[in-house]
Amino acid sequence: MSMREGGGGGGWEGGSKQTLQSRGKATLKEVSLRRIYGLFRGYRVQLVIIILLALGAALIGLIPPLVMKEIIDTAIPQGDKRKLIELIGLMVLLPVSSGLLSVWQNHQNTKVGQGVMRDLRRSLFANLQRQSMSFFTDAKSGEIIQRLTGDVLAVQNVVTTLVVSAVTQGVIVITTIVILFVLDWRLAILATVILPLFILPVRKVSQIRKRLRGETQRVRGEMSSQLGEIFGVSGALLTRIFQQERKQEQDFDVLNQRVMDLELKLNLVGRWYGMVLGVLGPLGTALIYLYGGWNVVEGSMTIGGIVAFAAYLGRLYGPIGTLLNLQVEVQTALGVFQRIFEYEDMEPDVKDLTGAKALSSVQGQVGFHHVSYAYQPGQYALQQVTFTALPGEVVAIVGPSGAGKSTLIGMLARLYDPTEGVVTIDGHNAASVTLSSLREQVAFVTQESFLFHASVRDNLLFAKLDATDEELEKACRQAYIHETIAAMPNGYDTMVGERGHRLSGGERQRLAIARAILKNPRILVLDEATSHLDSESEAYVQTALDSLMHGRTTLVIAHRLSTILAADRIIVLEAGRVLESGRHTELLDQDGLYARLYRTQFEKVALS
Repeated sequence: MSMREGGGGGGWEGGSKQTLQSRGKATLKEVSLRRIYGLFRGYRVQLVIIILLALGAALIGLIPPLVMKEIIDTAIPQGDKRKLIELIGLMVLLPVSSGLLSVWQNHQNTKVGQGVMRDLRRSLFANLQRQSMSFFTDAKSGEIIQRLTGDVLAVQNVVTTLVVSAVTQGVIVITTIVILFVLDWRLAILATVILPLFILPVRKVSQIRKRLRGETQRVRGEMSSQLGEIFGVSGALLTRIFQQERKQEQDFDVLNQRVMDLELKLNLVGRWYGMVLGVLGPLGTALIYLYGGWNVVEGSMTIGGIVAFAAYLGRLYGPIGTLLNLQVEVQTALGVFQRIFEYEDMEPDVKDLTGAKALSSVQGQVGFHHVSYAYQPGQYALQQVTFTALPGEVVAIVGPSGAGKSTLIGMLARLYDPTEGVVTIDGHNAASVTLSSLREQVAFVTQESFLFHASVRDNLLFAKLDATDEELEKACRQAYIHETIAAMPNGYDTMVGERGHRLSGGERQRLAIARAILKNPRILVLDEATSHLDSESEAYVQTALDSLMHGRTTLVIAHRLSTILAADRIIVLEAGRVLESGRHTELLDQDGLYARLYRTQFEKVALS
């Protein structure tokens, strides 16, 4: 597919404007019970089993009060010892049977609930993986982790009990109301007339708890972000160097106290609500004993009937309270669900377009055609950048800090998409090919090469999961790091520490270069890969880079003089625009920005 055929970038003359990142944000209307119930869509069979078990347990639970009635009204007054023993045995057998069904039901309930939680975490994780780099540069890592772990955990109780509890308690309520009317329709009306009183406080309590829970999760997110920064290696080092331990403790105490205050308010609201429900239940029972006792005195009702009726009230008011409390919990959790669905609904601003084809047989020609990029409307980091790198060429990109160099090279792997213009690979619009095939051809080595807190081997395999030991060793020899690894306590199985801090800066860079060699890309991006190294480490790394760059198209954000002198072309950026372009000697002759940068910075390097 040629550049003109692909969508998303337009033609040679500037292209069509891209929409700036628009993240999907859940509204309260979207966070509905229907959407929450939709989480259970893949568990219909298990839910049917749970409903049947709940129905069986509910039916068995209806029998004990009737047995009590028979004992009080028949077995004892008639002196029928055999019947008394049989009924007592039945009273023991029924709870055992109901208990076995409950154990089975609870196990199925847990399987469904945990399955839904697993699916929700997987869905969130997968969607976060799809987001472009602009999302991660805006978001705090601690906030992302809080939503993926803390927020999901906060709704776990609702998810694991929502469907099952609603069904179970609903079955109990319906069957109990039916048998109450069978026993005595007058008492049944009296028992149900106070049910609206249970419902009145639900709306107010739900609103308060929803607001408090959302605020609590927001503060917890701030706390997670703060902890991630403070206890990362770099943050911990900075804190100790500037002796700001006390300041960090004070900042943490503020958030910690805020979380405590919000949790206390949540608990207090819940306790007041629980107290109201606790009062209404005995009120209904008192009315039943008053009216029923009056009828017993007049001889129109038996004592056993009153006792059985009162026992059924517990099966009515208890489940009603549970259902209403579940409604409060769901409403409370809506604020957290909104945070979760906000992330789940986000659409990445960089993704495969419809009909995108795989990029194959890459030669390595890179083109930027009238490329512009804006982080926000009107705030351009790049404007109308145009240049081409031929296969195997080394193109250096220089300019003052903030000139847009890193943003520009990030577009090669579509870490960002141009707001305007087109980036091409071998004439193909980068936006018209699949992300996976494009990124297979591009490797980055940056000034802060990231290593996972894992073994040397695992960090290398990140580039090629099926690489053999021989391939690993060959790549490391090319990067001049094999001997260093072999001398480590556990060789390639040595743990590198968080962000690779057990290794020196030069060792981390050479390991990152070995990882890039293992990937074997056609296009290489070096983002000031030697800028933070001492002279000895730089010499090792530069030799490794020379091996890596051989035969590959290389774009270099230049810092060292040697890299610039070796470049086939130098692109000079200022304020996001190409100011100059040419070879080293040509740019010196122009006596422009590059010449000034050279005199103020690079000549010092040459003289040192």
